[in-house]
Amino acid sequence: MKTPVFTGSSVAIVTPFKNGKVDFEKLSELIEFQITGGTAAITICGTTGESSTMSLEEHMETVDFCVKKVNKRVKVIAGAGSNDTMAAVQLSQEAERSGADAVLSVTPYYNKTTQRGLVKHYTYIADRINIPMILYNVPSRTGLAISADTYKQLSKHPNINGTKEASTDFSLIGSTIAACGDDFYVWSGNDNETVPMMSIGAKGVISVVANIMPALMAELAEACLSGDYAHAAKLHLKYLDFMGKLFIEVNPIPVKAAMNLVGMDVGEPRLPLCEMDPANAEKLKASMRNIGLLK
Repeated sequence: MKTPVFTGSSVAIVTPFKNGKVDFEKLSELIEFQITGGTAAITICGTTGESSTMSLEEHMETVDFCVKKVNKRVKVIAGAGSNDTMAAVQLSQEAERSGADAVLSVTPYYNKTTQRGLVKHYTYIADRINIPMILYNVPSRTGLAISADTYKQLSKHPNINGTKEASTDFSLIGSTIAACGDDFYVWSGNDNETVPMMSIGAKGVISVVANIMPALMAELAEACLSGDYAHAAKLHLKYLDFMGKLFIEVNPIPVKAAMNLVGMDVGEPRLPLCEMDPANAEKLKASMRNIGLLK
């Protein structure tokens, strides 16, 4: 039986930018905010962290900075996925050298592959690192979904710990949990699916909402872990609209806008992402007012 990399809420942390560069002073503040708020793990340089527009040097420097700043107070999960298997190996090995506790590896995108190719891709990477790997299934972005049978095959590798599931396919998720058991763990990749996913065995969430409300997502996940689904459901329903509004445009555009609205000053996303459409920005603000984040 494997041990999950983390249980509870991990933040998919944004990367703050200033004058075209990573704002490490601000990132340091964000990391402290997360740890104080009860976040169980920092997921750095993932989708929300805009890794796709970071240079290799920026990516590695940011992971290294995060590991040193966290200093083993919580787990650090480093984004290390690529549609180039060799690049994914390099990012994974560099994350391991930096001291990351695990890597997060999205399915190959654009060139994609077959299910057989997925097994080969992930096995090749996992064979070349000595830290756990969390897979990332997000077909809305990659155009490629992992099947339950592929999950089952990959669960046998000692370094493959589980998956961040953002497919919204509850049949797939349930089948995976049933087939793999404690050899493979599942985390929600969508905040608004955390409670239902944890009710069937997911171990927590890799959260966008936690960027602005880490204590909320920690409380929600812990309620699920303790079996208090009445409280978890209450939180879920109260904040459901806000969870949805953070995806009213491509992530992380809305969450960065929300953070800036409450004075967190994380900068704008990098092109091709851009500032929010004014009409959508007003919808986001209205949702934030409804839960007391804005007056």
